Amino acid sequence: MKTGGQLIVEALKANGVKRISCVPGESYLAVLDALYESGIEVLVCRQEGGAAMMADSWGRLTGEPGICMVTRGPGATNASAGLHIAHQDSIPMILFVGQVGRDMREREAFQEVEYRRAFTEFAKWVGEIDDARRIPEFVTRAFAVATSGRPGPVVLTLPEDMLVDMVEAADARPYTRVESHPGTTQIAELGRLLEKAERPMLILGGTRWSEQAVADVTAFAERFKLPVGCSFRRQMLFDHLHPNYAGDVGIGINPALAREVKEADLLILIGSRMSEMPSSSYTLLDIPYPKQTLVHVFPDPEELGRIYRPDLAICAAPTEFVEALSALPTPDAPAWADRTATMHDSYLTWSTPPLTGPGPVLMGPIMQWIEENVPDDAIFTNGAGNYATWVHRFHRFRRYNTQSAPTSGSMGYGLPAAVAAKQLFPEREVICFAGDGCFMMHGQEFITAVRYGLPIITVLVNNGIYGTIRMHQEREYPGRVSATDLVNPDFVAYAKAFGGHGELVERTEDFGPAFERARASGKPSIIEVKLDPEAITPAKTLAQIRSGS
Repeated sequence: MKTGGQLIVEALKANGVKRISCVPGESYLAVLDALYESGIEVLVCRQEGGAAMMADSWGRLTGEPGICMVTRGPGATNASAGLHIAHQDSIPMILFVGQVGRDMREREAFQEVEYRRAFTEFAKWVGEIDDARRIPEFVTRAFAVATSGRPGPVVLTLPEDMLVDMVEAADARPYTRVESHPGTTQIAELGRLLEKAERPMLILGGTRWSEQAVADVTAFAERFKLPVGCSFRRQMLFDHLHPNYAGDVGIGINPALAREVKEADLLILIGSRMSEMPSSSYTLLDIPYPKQTLVHVFPDPEELGRIYRPDLAICAAPTEFVEALSALPTPDAPAWADRTATMHDSYLTWSTPPLTGPGPVLMGPIMQWIEENVPDDAIFTNGAGNYATWVHRFHRFRRYNTQSAPTSGSMGYGLPAAVAAKQLFPEREVICFAGDGCFMMHGQEFITAVRYGLPIITVLVNNGIYGTIRMHQEREYPGRVSATDLVNPDFVAYAKAFGGHGELVERTEDFGPAFERARASGKPSIIEVKLDPEAITPAKTLAQIRSGS
């Protein structure tokens, strides 16, 4: 006989869970008690949104569901920010939510929410466990749903009284991962399409990749001399200094690369949905019939043909698909080899940071310093804002599993993601980029890094405004500034008050020494970079945007 709380924890252990993030609540005290001697590491967070984003980052970097636990009502709705990221980004995650007792349902009891109605748009499946004996069944299903097809989040709600019921239940077993493989005829057809092509291109994206899959797709690209692009914030899927790399297909795309995508006669999408951001607001491919011959590889059949009608649809995860590509014979001399080299040269020019700009602090030289002084296996995290352009465009990702950033464009993600990444890979450097507006969304999780001794380095770009919104505002409503100015704390004092290390950078040349001191401190660190608000983009100032020049 075991309690529902004990059965939840046993099911997690059976499925290989080693860590969870949470904000505690009285609605799931029985689970917290069962965790006491479980051996599962519990990261106690300061806000449920941050806890959910940590779970998302674990899922993003491991491919296994990140686990988060929160209490009912406001706890669950706070966590919905991370849930939405996991949904749009196709990240496996399981959110456990404490729920009111079964005998109080449908009365609008204290903090009661009907999650099966509230979270339908945010999750692949929302379930409630009314009978503790069914916990192994529900948890096994949750892991399978979160990882199969297009991965995503699952929500399981736990009535408070169910968790203290004493029951007999089957011993939990690990879930079985569902894989999907390409057919031999599909691989042969891809080979025929490549034989006829003159301007082919690969675009990599999505999830369900692995280090081996990245090596396999690299080998395929090398054999066929194919140009390779990476979808928005999936840049860690291909070495940016590899001669086949053509650039990122995302926000602010290199215009030369955009032309190449539009003019390609064979486009092979692997793992990517080619949604709004990577498609430049659905302009790179015609809907529903692209001009390019389209091969779309995706692990969920519901996505294939949903927006773009492919010439060849292959329902397979990237890992299985790229492994099968070894069956294709190596061509003698692909006609597009020179085009691939030209595209890589264009990328190198595009990704070289500018060394001039307004104000005493220049982000271009700072990015250059980072590229020269940070190891290839460093993990970069960020949320959303114009500051992220500097990482997105000018950091050259070299290795798999070095990026944790939301394709959903959610602010506040970078700091909790960095905490999770450092907990997962303590031996690797973890660098969070954040704007002043973005940081303050979940800045309280800096204390979580301090509590658990996770020496992340946060590069906090402070320009005193909500930069992206101001940029759009000045373009659409020049000179009519509304609701975009910010008043900020002293971020150096903030870091020190929390027990971390703080640095202030007011001149470009101060950045390198400040970073080295932060690194040497062995503490979670904030490097506040005071940036002139005029330096709103690498190419244009606010004044230029305002004047339409």
